[in-house]
Amino acid sequence: MKPILEKIEPGFGSSFKIQHFSDPGYCNAPQWHFHPEYEIVYVSTGRGKRHIGDHISYFQNGDLIFLGPNLPHFGFTEEILEEHVEIVIQMKEDFLGKDFFQQPEMHLIRQLFERSRQGLTYKGETKREVGRRLMKMEKMDNFAKLVELLGILQLMATSTEYKLLNAKGFALEVGAQDHDRMRAVYKYVEKNFQEEIRLDLVASKVSMTVPAFCRYFKKLTSKTFTQFANEFRIAHACRLLADEHLSIAAVSFDSGFNNLSHFNKQFRLIAGTSPSHYRKNLKKLVDSNYLVQLTESEQKN
Repeated sequence: MKPILEKIEPGFGSSFKIQHFSDPGYCNAPQWHFHPEYEIVYVSTGRGKRHIGDHISYFQNGDLIFLGPNLPHFGFTEEILEEHVEIVIQMKEDFLGKDFFQQPEMHLIRQLFERSRQGLTYKGETKREVGRRLMKMEKMDNFAKLVELLGILQLMATSTEYKLLNAKGFALEVGAQDHDRMRAVYKYVEKNFQEEIRLDLVASKVSMTVPAFCRYFKKLTSKTFTQFANEFRIAHACRLLADEHLSIAAVSFDSGFNNLSHFNKQFRLIAGTSPSHYRKNLKKLVDSNYLVQLTESEQKN
């Protein structure tokens, strides 16, 4: 159930790799993978899950994340809204030389690199500004791209508009069978999380007995399979709470919880707040984003 190693090669004449996706039909299908490079992912619009290491959460209205090396993760976007752009930048820790980031001018970026080992997500003006700058990079020459990347890293390093995802890496031993197992488990949970998930059926998907599967999963992820499934359900619930027409009970049921009290307990345990309080904060965030977009539109006109 371990992730597959992704080999990343920078483009000719460049020390890092940048990918730009704008095709509406592009789908970042889930694939459990890791790589030794640092990674910036900008998603302009859309909804999806952050499944990074042992962390699962839900985002809407796009995302900006920064991941440290060897931090296993899936693809991110599930539902594309309006005009959609995804930009991915990947770089090795020594992509500018062994000692470049040891210089005193780079100390804030060194701190950023250290924080990124737990996974970072950005919001607000930082997300918008980094997104704008990333989209302009595509037309720059290689030298200008490098200078701009350093500027973006410095912006992310000095911003306070971030949240630590507290994701953890795993002891990585790559094997095709392990990769196939993880994909099978994730696919099964994704398809069946709204119903009761029987451990014997999940274990059979990866040709294991229940005790062997439980030990295997706990050793890999430092959590039980039940915790993993509940985190997946709560991430789905976070998405549904954006719809004010749905009652908390309806959200609970649609997320695979038949007991409202159990749902509230799991939501508070995983999300750190109650479903109702999460919905109130989500509404404030949506209203705030709307005002920012309105202001930007008025400035253009």
